[in-house]
Order: sequence, then structure tokens, then C-alpha cells
Amino acid sequence: MAEQQFDYDVLVIGAGPGGYVAAIRAAQLGLKTACAESRATLGGTCLNVGCIPSKALLHASELYDEAANGTLAKLGVKIDKMSLDLATMQGQRIEAVTGLTGGIEYLFKKNKVDWLKGLASFTGANTVEVAGKSVTAKNIVIATGSSVTSLPGVAVDNDGGKIVDSTGALELNKVPGHLVVIGGGVIGLELGSVWRRLGAKVTVVEYLDQILPGMDGEVRKEANKIFKKQGIEYRLGTKVTGAEAGKKGVTLTVEPAAGGDAETIEADVVLVSIGRRPNTDGLGLDKIGLALNARGQIETDHEFATKVSGIWAIGDVIPGPMLAHKAEDEGIAVAENIAGLTGIVNHDVIPSVVYTKPEIAGVGLTEEAAKERGAVKVGKFPMLGNSRAKTNHEPEGFVKIIADAETDKVLGVWIIATVAGTMIAQAAQAMEFGASSEDIAYTCHAHPTHSEAIKEAAMAVMGKPIHI
Repeated sequence: MAEQQFDYDVLVIGAGPGGYVAAIRAAQLGLKTACAESRATLGGTCLNVGCIPSKALLHASELYDEAANGTLAKLGVKIDKMSLDLATMQGQRIEAVTGLTGGIEYLFKKNKVDWLKGLASFTGANTVEVAGKSVTAKNIVIATGSSVTSLPGVAVDNDGGKIVDSTGALELNKVPGHLVVIGGGVIGLELGSVWRRLGAKVTVVEYLDQILPGMDGEVRKEANKIFKKQGIEYRLGTKVTGAEAGKKGVTLTVEPAAGGDAETIEADVVLVSIGRRPNTDGLGLDKIGLALNARGQIETDHEFATKVSGIWAIGDVIPGPMLAHKAEDEGIAVAENIAGLTGIVNHDVIPSVVYTKPEIAGVGLTEEAAKERGAVKVGKFPMLGNSRAKTNHEPEGFVKIIADAETDKVLGVWIIATVAGTMIAQAAQAMEFGASSEDIAYTCHAHPTHSEAIKEAAMAVMGKPIHI
């Protein structure tokens, strides 16, 4: 019997960080590849309305704040007159997005990846329908990403500009007088800090009793203090039960999470940022007999294969942290596995970053999680003792290294520093190689750099830092 002929060796559904990387890698490995994407531009949430545009506004707002609050004046940079041109600031955000999404389109052409424009839905095994056309592929990779989680009683209307999600919060055309952020996680704090720096009063309403769930406890506590000092107000342990948008603003109804009397908060704009959920609606997974788990995710094995032969899944639709770089690594791995190579992602070493100022980054276990597994040694070093941070007037934060008490193997690294997101790469690479804190401590670090704080924290695990 002749082998079935397919239109493609690999069809990737979704062109976000996981999907477009999977498509490019598959094509590089000699597989005939297509990628289905319904958005007008490639790059998914991350490039279009997530990671990239938010960083453009974060960076611009930091520069504005440095000029407005007198930081630059202390460095001898005097500005007699300054003002906020929000339209130009938003323009450079759009320019950054346009350049990067266009760059992916170029890479598709360079690597001969066909872009199938439209929503893809399974009609049977190895077959999907895209924009009314049936397409077959020997291997299909689901990389459809995630969407904002809705909150009962709070209806998001980005076009209205009063109750918005992260997409709407990026596109506000004026600085709100009072912005209330529902959710004290990464996205809410990043976008809240943008508008706080540009002049808004910002209140974060969080159901839990602390911000940044899942991060190291000491880091969460320190971050809370730093952001409060920057002017962000908190309503922790508080539940939002409803929101009503009026002509002038929004009336939020809240009550203590533990139970108690309801009260109202008046806001100009409300940002709903309580998490994300996998995008699986409309995929037609029932047509191929693929069921979701209790959290609405697609389960895969170590190679990212689902229970259905020839169907693979990566990124936000499968278990694990919803992070662009996690999806990218999985995209490379799944393409290599499809090609018969060995694609592996070490999910124990996935760094996470909060791009506030200072940045917050972590990789591996928190101190709390590490202690549950056994005895640990912890080393800390304050950025106040780091010469580059002091010279740059960036004294806030610290580096914390958690190591196994017996083997000295590094189990987790947590950093609060202006360039923590860049610094964490060293920690992740060290952990990938199974480094001990001694390995880091006796690695020569360039001086003066922020990264010397990592070396000093490693020396602190051994009980002998130099500069404190």
C-alpha cells in the first residue's frame, strides 16, 4: 500500500514565539513546512500586544521618570523644560512591533515557510481547514498560545478604554488619573508601573496577601516595599466582585478575600490582569479525539507529542509557565524531535523576569520550595555593595543563591536589580551545567559590573563575601 501523500511534512498552528520558531527550525531541518496564523502580523501575543510593546513603553517611561523626578539633574543633566508626548511614545512602541513582526515574515520567506493566513481547525487526523481550504500534514504542531483570563462581574471593553486588559492598557491615549490594576502578578505590575511613572495614581488590588505569586518569598516582600516606595498602592487580600463603567470612570466593588463588608473604589481606568488561559476553542480537538486536562491544557510527553499520533503541542497550551522563551525552546525541541533528532527542554531551568524598575528575575527553586526537599545553604549580597550599582545610583535589590547544603549544587537564584533580566542568564547557564555555588564564586567576573553581585552571593553561600 502506497504511503499517504501530504501537503506538508509539518504544519504549525500559531505563529507566536513557540510556533514561528518551530516552523523555522523544521524548515531548517529540511522539512516542508507551513504555519497557520489568523492575525494580520506574525509573532503572536508576545510581539504584537505583549512582551515587546510593553518593554517599549517600560523603557520610555523609565527615561521620562528619570527626567521628571530629578534623577538626571542629580547626575548633572539639567532639563529646563520637559513634557510628555504620549503620542510619540506610543508611536515608537508601534514602530518596534512593526519592525520585529516584519522580521519574522522575512525569516519565513528566507527559510521557505508557507504562511497560511487564517484560523486553523482540525477536520480529521492530519487534516485542518484554513480559510475554507483543506490542508494535510504528516505532523501538526499546536502552538496557539493563551488569552487573558476573564473575571466574573468585570466586563473588559478595550475600545471603551475604561475597563481594559493588557492589550487595552498598552493603547491608552491619555494618562489616567487613577488606574486600578486587578491582579498583583507580572503583567499588572509592569503595566501599572508604566502609567505610574507617567503620572497616574496606581492601586493594585490582589486577592492573595502578597504580590508576585510563585516567586521567592523574600523577593516578593522586598518588591512590595520597593513598589510602594515608588508610589504604587496596594489592596492585598481583597476580592473584586464587580465593576461598572460610567461616563467618567469605573466604580469597582470589592470585599475582603476572607469575608467582610463590601466597599467601592472609584477609578478612571481598570486593568484586569489575573492571568491567562490556553487558546483551544475552535481548534476542533474533538475531531481528532484529543481531550484537555482539568486546567484546559493539552498534555504531552517529554518529546511534546500528544496522545494522538502525529499531533504535537508546545507553549502556553501545555502545562508549565506561560513564558515566551519557554515556548521558543519547546518550538526548537519539537521540530528536532519530528525530524528524528533529540530535542530536550529542561523545565527545571526556565528563568522568569518582571521588567519593572528594578527588574526582578529568578530561576530554579524558591527558598521555600528548596527547603521542602532538604537542607539548603543561602547566600545573599545587596546591590548596595556592588560598585557599578552604586555608581549608577541603583542601590535597590539583592542577589540570592540557594544551594544544596550537602552537595553545594545551585538550586535557585533570585535577583532584584536594574538589569536582573540580563544577569539571570548566567545563573540559568550555570544551573544547566549543574554548577555549585563554589563554581560561580571562583569564576572571574568583569569589574565593575552588576554581575559581580552574583559572584559575591555565591561567596556568601560559602560564608565569605568580600564587599559586605
